[in-house]
Amino acid sequence: MQTNARQAEHPSHLEQTPRLNRAIGQLEGIKRMIENGEYCVDVMTQLRAVRSAIKTIELGVLSTHMRSCLAQTCGCGGDAMRDRQIEEIMTLLKKYE
Repeated sequence: MQTNARQAEHPSHLEQTPRLNRAIGQLEGIKRMIENGEYCVDVMTQLRAVRSAIKTIELGVLSTHMRSCLAQTCGCGGDAMRDRQIEEIMTLLKKYE
């Protein structure tokens, strides 16, 4: 099966599962808040929290991608140099939304 072959080629992102589960729980809570007609600002506050959680997950997946997939193809000059360059990119991404 092609999916399994592709999975074998790429790093695992299973460490993101707990964060995903929390974000799903937050979304379910927001849905209940909306169904219960709760205050708009409270709903918006929770929506912002979910956005932040998703951003953290996204950055984690990107970091794993850069540390494994990207590093394999670029032939960077050693682990320390690669990690420094990756950290610079991650810092920029965290700074700008």
